[in-house]
Amino acid sequence: MASGKKKTVFVCSNCGYESQKWVGNCPGCHEWNTLVEETLKSDIKSEAPSAVLSRKIREGGRAKPLSFKSIEGSTEIRISSGMEELDRVLGGGIVRGSMVLVGGDPGIGKSTLLLQVCRNISRKHEVLYVSGEESLSQIKLRAMRIGEFSDSLKVLSETDLDDITEIIRESEPDLVVIDSIQTMFNEDVGAAPGSVSQIRETTAVLLRIAKDLGITIFIIGHVTKEGSVAGPRILEHMVDTVLYFEGDTKGAYRILRGVKNRFGSTDEIGVFEMDEGGLKEVKNPSEYMLSGRPENAGGSVVSCCMEGTRPLLIEIQALVCETAFGFPRRQARGTDINKVNLLMAVLEKRLEMKLASLDAYVNIAGGIKVNEPALDLGIILAIASSYKNAPLGQNVAAFGEVGLSGEVRSVTQTMQRVNEAARLGFDKIFIPYASLKDIKAPEGVKVIGVKNVGDLLK
Repeated sequence: MASGKKKTVFVCSNCGYESQKWVGNCPGCHEWNTLVEETLKSDIKSEAPSAVLSRKIREGGRAKPLSFKSIEGSTEIRISSGMEELDRVLGGGIVRGSMVLVGGDPGIGKSTLLLQVCRNISRKHEVLYVSGEESLSQIKLRAMRIGEFSDSLKVLSETDLDDITEIIRESEPDLVVIDSIQTMFNEDVGAAPGSVSQIRETTAVLLRIAKDLGITIFIIGHVTKEGSVAGPRILEHMVDTVLYFEGDTKGAYRILRGVKNRFGSTDEIGVFEMDEGGLKEVKNPSEYMLSGRPENAGGSVVSCCMEGTRPLLIEIQALVCETAFGFPRRQARGTDINKVNLLMAVLEKRLEMKLASLDAYVNIAGGIKVNEPALDLGIILAIASSYKNAPLGQNVAAFGEVGLSGEVRSVTQTMQRVNEAARLGFDKIFIPYASLKDIKAPEGVKVIGVKNVGDLLK
């Protein structure tokens, strides 16, 4: 009878800390209300760490340290996904033996993206697509909208981890997609699918397979209402790469952003457009982001941010108007609201603009989220333009960091930003004065250095 009893523990969904009783504040990560109840079977026995160590010593299997100079360096083997935007975010392609976590809102296109990757890679490699959420017929219906698929792509509808790992070891495909990790079930863990323990242990098993067999594994993760991947925070630490799919599910654009990458930079982004045939790559995101821009409208300014090595022109929109309430509203979409409040305080103090009693709304058009200091000058100009109801001009761009005293400070990669703006037809570009000496203005383009905000607006 004792072997059938179940043990209840409380596990933190943020850091994985286990407690015998519920507490409001996690002792591990000090987050509030993150402990959830899980039931573990008491008849599942495991070796203690000391027993495992003594067994390794008896068998002669203990690892030995090596001299750093004696270790041979190896260049990682990469496979092209067939999508340049995805390869850019991954750092040049898919690395063999790596594990990639893809997160995003429901309906954003995670499954569609990876199904298109499977179609491209299956032309030369063996691919296994495992779905725990859709039946085979549902996957077939979605795949018919994307295009033709090779026989090298195998599809499996299963949630039992033991069966999945057995099939992977038998077939040894080059790429495996798990859709999604929250639906996978490990019988050795006495908890419901999607729980902290299940996600942690299931990911650990798949990670070991990826490293032992040199198989690349993509796993799709659900996100919480805060926008982070559901499950323990340790999940993002276990995998090699973490990608987030951003954008409005009702819109056409999608932004793929890397937040962790052991084999490349985390500053790159990929831009996609969703249509009835799946996701299409946007080769020129600057032109795409500026499409539909209003002509000679007050409160509209074009600025340039850097996403990795790619300069990206975006439109900053601001609307300043009389408040209908006693307390003025301040809202920002696509950038930090605290930055907007700080820059408005600079305008009030340095230029004596009476903004304290006015509503202010700032929007980064196109749905992209940017928090780069180079956008400060653009936000300042957009707010001032809306306040004075004075358009800046259709072919004017501006970028630069603004300090609390109103000075315009230099930013990195100024020449790349100027060239991108000139390529799209902007003939008057405001940049920090300190960066002017390093700039060779393109033909027909007037580059103006700005020392402080007051001089520019006057």
